[in-house]
Amino acid sequence: MTSLKPHVLYYMPALCSLAPHIVLRELAIPFELVRVDRQSHAMEGGGALRDVTAKDYIPVLALPDGEILTETSAILLYLGDLQPARKLAPPPASFARVRFHEQLGFLSTELHKSFAPFTIMPNPSEDSRRWAADRLTARVALLDAALGDQPYLTGGELTVLDAYAYWALGSYSRLVKVPLPERLRHYVERIAARPSVRAARQAEAA
Repeated sequence: MTSLKPHVLYYMPALCSLAPHIVLRELAIPFELVRVDRQSHAMEGGGALRDVTAKDYIPVLALPDGEILTETSAILLYLGDLQPARKLAPPPASFARVRFHEQLGFLSTELHKSFAPFTIMPNPSEDSRRWAADRLTARVALLDAALGDQPYLTGGELTVLDAYAYWALGSYSRLVKVPLPERLRHYVERIAARPSVRAARQAEAA
């Protein structure tokens, strides 16, 4: 009997692909990493990312059956459902799942995509960057309020939301050059201390 291939994550170090990388390590399932050059999009071992996906951006997850999955939020939801007992995502068809989608959409559109003036937008004006920074800061304040006094965004246990928020908050602080509010700083430190996060960062730095 032929065994299925492992999952394959195509990533660029320290970018949004870090979130699914963390979750793969939380799940402790077999997977492989393919590093993609940030400038050329050439893949480690040969080939170009566009040969894997016409979108030509990361993250990309190749599933054991050969399916190709893109978009950070979709990949995280897929991974969150792989082992329901781990509770990395609420059960499908539950109202908790609706709220989960709401928070995932917020992270994806209101934080992640709003980094563009600091990352991929060519020659943004200072006014554009200032407007984007103010908008991001307001969104981070909303996330701080949503976290409250909980250890993680949905309560006492880590979910795929937290892996995404960990990357997004670190990127926000670095790009906008401001410290995180105290609760979010402790939250990020709590996630950073997890073995899965330390292992993912170490692997991506190699």
